[in-house]
Amino acid sequence: MEQDQEKRDRNGSRVPYDEDNYTHNIRKDNERNLDRRSFLKTMAGAAGVFAISTLPWGAIAAKYLVNPSKRTYPVKKLAALDAMKAGDAIEFVYPGEHDTALLVRLSDQEFKAYHNACTHLKCPVFWSKEKDELVCPCHHGLFDVHTGKPTAGPPRRPLPEIELSIENGAVYATGVKRYEA
Repeated sequence: MEQDQEKRDRNGSRVPYDEDNYTHNIRKDNERNLDRRSFLKTMAGAAGVFAISTLPWGAIAAKYLVNPSKRTYPVKKLAALDAMKAGDAIEFVYPGEHDTALLVRLSDQEFKAYHNACTHLKCPVFWSKEKDELVCPCHHGLFDVHTGKPTAGPPRRPLPEIELSIENGAVYATGVKRYEA
C-alpha cells in the first residue's frame, strides 16, 4: 500500500525517485536571474554612471587648477588695530561661513592669519602665546606662526595662509595663498 502512494518530502512536495537524490528541489525556470554576464553588465553600467556623474566636479576643479589667478575672494574686515595687542589672536571665518581661521598679531605692524584646521586630520589649531607657536592638540602638531609650516607632530603640509592688508586702522582679509609644494 505504501508503494501505491507517492513519496512526499517534509514540505509535502512529491519526490520523483526512490533514490536519495537532492536535485529534485531545483527550480530551473528561475535558476539564473543574474548570471555572470548580467552581473558584469550591471557593474560596467554602474561604473559608467559613476564616471559620468563626477564630470561636472572634475570640470570645476580643472577650471581652478588651470587658472588659479582668476579666483576672487571677498575683502573682510577682521579687527581694528587698537583692538589687538602684540601676542593676541582672534578667530574668524573666511572665505566661507564654515572656514574658520586664526589671526595673530606678532608685533605692532606684523599680522599672520591661517586656516585653523590642522593639515593632518582637520583638528582645530590654537595660538599658544607662551610658546609662540600654533598648536594642534589632537596629535601634538606644532606650526611656526611666521610661515605656517609644521615644526613637530604628524602634519607634513603648512597651514593655508590668508592674505592680509592693513588699511584705515584695521586688518582686512583679502585672499587665500595657493599652496606650493
